[in-house]
Amino acid sequence: MKGAKPLLGVALFAVAVLGGWWLARVAVGVEVTTTVVAAVTTTSTTTTTAPATTSTSTTTTTTVPFARFGDARTVGRQVGSVDGLTMFRGNPSRTFYGEGPVPADPVVLWQYPDSAMCGRSTVAGVSDLWCGTGWTGQPVVWTRPDGITEVIIGAYDHAVHFINADTGEDTRTPFKTGDLVKGSGSLDPDGYPLYYFGSRDNNLRILALDRGDPVELWSVNANVVNGMWNNDWDSDPVIIDDVMFEGGENSYFFAFKLNRNYDADGHVTVDPQPLVEIPAFTDELVRSFGRAQSIEMSVAVYENRVYWANSAGRVVGIDVSQIDEGIAPIVFEYWDGDDTDATITIDSEGMLYIGIELEKFNARSKEVGQIIKLDPYTDGDPRVWGVAVPPASSGDDGGVWATPALGDGVVYVATHPGNLLAIDTETGEVTWSDEIGWHAWSSPVVVDNTLIQSVDCGVGGALRAYDLTDPRQPQEIWQTDAVGGCIESTPAVWKGRIYVGSRDGYVYAFGER
Repeated sequence: MKGAKPLLGVALFAVAVLGGWWLARVAVGVEVTTTVVAAVTTTSTTTTTAPATTSTSTTTTTTVPFARFGDARTVGRQVGSVDGLTMFRGNPSRTFYGEGPVPADPVVLWQYPDSAMCGRSTVAGVSDLWCGTGWTGQPVVWTRPDGITEVIIGAYDHAVHFINADTGEDTRTPFKTGDLVKGSGSLDPDGYPLYYFGSRDNNLRILALDRGDPVELWSVNANVVNGMWNNDWDSDPVIIDDVMFEGGENSYFFAFKLNRNYDADGHVTVDPQPLVEIPAFTDELVRSFGRAQSIEMSVAVYENRVYWANSAGRVVGIDVSQIDEGIAPIVFEYWDGDDTDATITIDSEGMLYIGIELEKFNARSKEVGQIIKLDPYTDGDPRVWGVAVPPASSGDDGGVWATPALGDGVVYVATHPGNLLAIDTETGEVTWSDEIGWHAWSSPVVVDNTLIQSVDCGVGGALRAYDLTDPRQPQEIWQTDAVGGCIESTPAVWKGRIYVGSRDGYVYAFGER
């Protein structure tokens, strides 16, 4: 790796100049055009469109302006210039689940590492031993410039691990932090050799990956603001066009201008500058629900809006079209009644699908439901429909921790009581349900017309797959043998393999028998 650094720096600089989002636009066929239509101005009664300007080319198509942050045409698609699954749920709308083929008869190909990844962490003065990877911990999988496919995942042993996807061996020395690494990390989607992640040691970090072993370039401590909750970072950062969007358990939303570049030696550099720091809470919510106001979900981005929700059920959308000037007004707000940690999923029309926990059992929770579809553009009630998810037994919680997955006219949701649901996206009708076991916090993924879900959390943890020929009535096609612990983390599906961590302390690669 060291001998290749200058060449790698030049190559990555070229990619950066082209721009990963430009490459994404080419991939979806909206940039290679010869006709440009100017912006459309709309009033209450008329719409005026400026004349088109046409070149001498014999082929003409019409270009709709491409949104800088989270264009609708990237929903369900890979974004950026990197060949890989670079962030939680693959793209800013959280709707890209990986690349096939999906194994037809998967078995464990390797288990990493040789001994369980465990570490102690203290919550409210009580120290406990945590092992493996947990809720929100989806791996990054990417093809490096040297051709090696690498899996990157943070774990409860206070470290980020870098694993050869073929062999299950370390590709780099693990990067140690001062406490658990709970959430998913992000690889820079634009080709810069940078990895972004947070830890329970209070720090959000950026690592350089072009110096052999990972090197910390920057960090910010959650105490940079007077936070409302704790200082963990579960939220997966989103990086678009040199801006990083991130939510903190300190109950603030952040945006940083990254100022990515390369130095004279070809090494990647960053110089992050804060653009906005927005509290996720309101005085009214604090009076009603106390200080539990954290952002634990990964923020979602669509058409120049960033969405998040907090632990008091406040759903927020901000306009980031002027984020470079530090302007990010709230343009959507909704209260769903309860702790909302599952990441918001956004479809190609900008509709929001949200899983909500059921812990408070208040009137609002009963009114709204625990799986909801919201229209953030309407002037009326944004709730399109809701589905109730009651507890499986008295004294337990109900609702949803897992992030929904979009299919063909349906949304798939795993519930804490232990059901996997298919719900019609238009009507909210539950068209299908399957028992997958209590504590189903792992998020479903849809790749190659196959739905993959973690199951049987209480008895060892396994993966199950369903054929989606009829998306409203999935049919089970296989289930793996159980591993040694609950699979709370979300699987990463990539080119014939499935990578996922377990609470038993290990990361597993599944592939063809």
